[in-house]
Amino acid sequence: MPQTAPESNADLARLIAEAALLRGTFTLRSGRTSSYYLDKYLFSTRPEILDRLGDLFARRIGAIGRDAGAPPARLAGAELGGIPLVAVASLKTGLPSIFVRNAKKDYGTAKQVEGVLKPGDRVVFVEDVATTGGQAIEAVRVLRELGAEVLAVVAVIDRQEGARANIEAAGIRFESLFTKADLGVNE
Repeated sequence: MPQTAPESNADLARLIAEAALLRGTFTLRSGRTSSYYLDKYLFSTRPEILDRLGDLFARRIGAIGRDAGAPPARLAGAELGGIPLVAVASLKTGLPSIFVRNAKKDYGTAKQVEGVLKPGDRVVFVEDVATTGGQAIEAVRVLRELGAEVLAVVAVIDRQEGARANIEAAGIRFESLFTKADLGVNE
């Protein structure tokens, strides 16, 4: 797997900020109001960004597996924003992925988790932008109820507004590839 130089990470942070950093007044999923918004769809739909994020995810997921004493069996991502991220992480690591819906579907198989998940599977959850960590914590709860051992949540961006503290308080390791400061956001 190719190594990315530190200056490449700074360059990638700049590309993400140029693509996805919006200024104005925004209401976040948490209900908070913010003067900026990191639109995950504006960076996760760009192949040149997505490919490089996949390399960073692969390295981070490998380190998490080494720290845990065994690699994860699967990667998970939440609908809709997490799907391209977990897909590229899956391609770069060779690990199968699963998708966590916000709610059980009420038709067909009526599942909340799509893909194969077996009790005892070690899973890393891939997140897009973490503010308070609420969506990740809820998805981890669903995975744990199905018998998964969730090793960590890895976000592309930590807005540094409580996600780390909340996720770690829920007993889950938290990692981020970038913080808002890495993207040049100084509120």
